[in-house]
Amino acid sequence: MSKSDVIYLAGGCFWGLEHLMQSIPGVIDAESGYANGSGESEANYQAVCSGKTGFRETVKVLYDPERVSLDALLLAYFYVIDPTVKNRQGNDIGTQYQTGVYYTDEETRKTVERIADIERGRSPAFHVEIGPLKNYYPAEEHHQNYLEKNNFGYCHIPRHEIEMFSKRRIDPVNYRKPADDVIRKKLSTEQYHVTQEQGTEYPFKNEYWNQFEKGIYVDVVTGEPLFSSKDKFSSECGWPAFSRPIEEPSLTHLQDLSHGMRRIEVRSRAGDTHLGHAFTDDPESPNGIRYCINSASLRFVPYDQMQQEGYGYMMEIFE
Repeated sequence: MSKSDVIYLAGGCFWGLEHLMQSIPGVIDAESGYANGSGESEANYQAVCSGKTGFRETVKVLYDPERVSLDALLLAYFYVIDPTVKNRQGNDIGTQYQTGVYYTDEETRKTVERIADIERGRSPAFHVEIGPLKNYYPAEEHHQNYLEKNNFGYCHIPRHEIEMFSKRRIDPVNYRKPADDVIRKKLSTEQYHVTQEQGTEYPFKNEYWNQFEKGIYVDVVTGEPLFSSKDKFSSECGWPAFSRPIEEPSLTHLQDLSHGMRRIEVRSRAGDTHLGHAFTDDPESPNGIRYCINSASLRFVPYDQMQQEGYGYMMEIFE
């Protein structure tokens, strides 16, 4: 196995992050340890918890790139951490809980920095350490596979998020965001304004607001699958309305305080495309949630064309 098949992730308490990574299909092994500290002699739990060693609780992730991409692992990592805080995650506070992504070769560095740039751009503050691995030492045996040994052990990552990633089908590496000049050539003026400049199209005068044909809706920029016709419902809002995405991690949710309102903006995971907004307590939605999405941010792929367009692996969602 080459060095490019390993990545080191510091994401708060290593028990939860280790368990998350182990749950992702394609991950060969995840090991709890200590990284980027002051020396081997101090790489033990008691010393690290003193906050004086500089070590971060870190998970060493070995993965099969034929089954899961580094993009998928990194975006899963960013989905479960809070990148806006220093030396803490969840209820845990201390330098050992500082977040970080550490790489061991040039190819991995390029991927890490590309994903970090996307995450940095959609975060009001970004305090995740990005850099080369300086040192790493495995944690004590009782910390390894901790949540498997202790079913009710503490975990700062919600269990339902771990379960989500264990069932993932969509790999974001297949839907990378193109360069801006490529996006400009690909999209219409309105599509570019909506997706790249956080614009909003007119209600009732957009392509998909009242369409209910069987198929999937993909990111118009990258092609990443986002929504299914199974979850589309009729809404008086005048835009396409969905009760849920195909896979929760394919979307990111950001606070939007523009225009004197308090809303939740929805963006795509891989392309960072502005899609629309998410609302709760919607009386027309079957589950109370309405993803109000611009048609200009989407491309519809009819069910009978999914196979030929490379989305055959998604057809099972209609079974």
